[in-house]
Amino acid sequence: MSHEMATHETPIGAPDTRPATASPPPVLITGASGFLGSALVRAFRREGHPVKALVRATSPRTTVDLDERDIFVGDLRDAASLERIFDGIGILVHAAADYRLWARDPSELYQANVDGTRAILSAARAAKVGRIVYTSSVATLVPGTAATPSDEDATQNVQAVVGHYKRSKTMAEHVASDMARDGLPVVIVNPSTPIGPRDIKPTPTGRIIVQAATGGIPAFVDTGLNLAHVDDVAQGHVLAARHGRIGERYILGGHNVPLAEMLAEIARQTGRRAPSVRLPVGAIVPVAAVAEAMARVTGRTPFVSFDALRMARRPMFYTDAKARERLHYRARPWQDGITDALAWFERMGMLR
Repeated sequence: MSHEMATHETPIGAPDTRPATASPPPVLITGASGFLGSALVRAFRREGHPVKALVRATSPRTTVDLDERDIFVGDLRDAASLERIFDGIGILVHAAADYRLWARDPSELYQANVDGTRAILSAARAAKVGRIVYTSSVATLVPGTAATPSDEDATQNVQAVVGHYKRSKTMAEHVASDMARDGLPVVIVNPSTPIGPRDIKPTPTGRIIVQAATGGIPAFVDTGLNLAHVDDVAQGHVLAARHGRIGERYILGGHNVPLAEMLAEIARQTGRRAPSVRLPVGAIVPVAAVAEAMARVTGRTPFVSFDALRMARRPMFYTDAKARERLHYRARPWQDGITDALAWFERMGMLR
């Protein structure tokens, strides 16, 4: 039987009124071998939760801070592999996702992000898990500006979303929201752009940091990101499990940073000269065309893609005011995330 955290269904939008328990309930984390997932393992363990992880057979586990007996090997697309993993689990944190801005076969993104979300949430419902935190993304929201950063009300129409990754995450969030309306105890969090240590693949943003630190970005476009230390985003998941309202979403962000400022900070910390050439997005279109053509042949992710350029046409700025007010979430200075990311990439030999 599962370790249930509630003996009744909590209506959507209701606050968490569960009594405090002597020992924190066990947590299952999907995607624990990934950048955010490995931080989630550490965050929940710091709070005293027993933690188990679901990883794919092909996923590296070098950053997963767990014993092998606490790691389940399975696939979100294989319902049979999910049946045995919820025994004793009180909280599910579904953070697994296919985070690629380009894929030779875009259907893989929908299978992992949409079908996988539906499968794991359905399995959690069958096991009567008492609390679920679904990791969405600010990709599901209309991006804002420095003057008017977007909040949780900036809902984006699926058909208007740029790129298969963002569209798949938007569709997956709709799955989670629909199931919350049907009584599943789901809280949704929308991380912005995590940076920091253990970015093993690395993520698209991690690749920017590596390229900038090694002199691979001589120019930039006029855009911007909301940067947050990955460990703060992970702690935000802990707070969402504790304080979040069923069916509501919370942006777990940090600071809105122009790309030029981010590159200048990387240059400052690595002793390089910051790029000073500002290019219009249109000037990089031929580069993206060549990069994607090569990627279709080699299967390797292009450094720049058409979808990435379309996203870069406007800054992706957001506010985490709701999470700060309702969850008591806090984000450290974004420069600390750059420092920790560079230190980790250096240790991994990725800056040579």
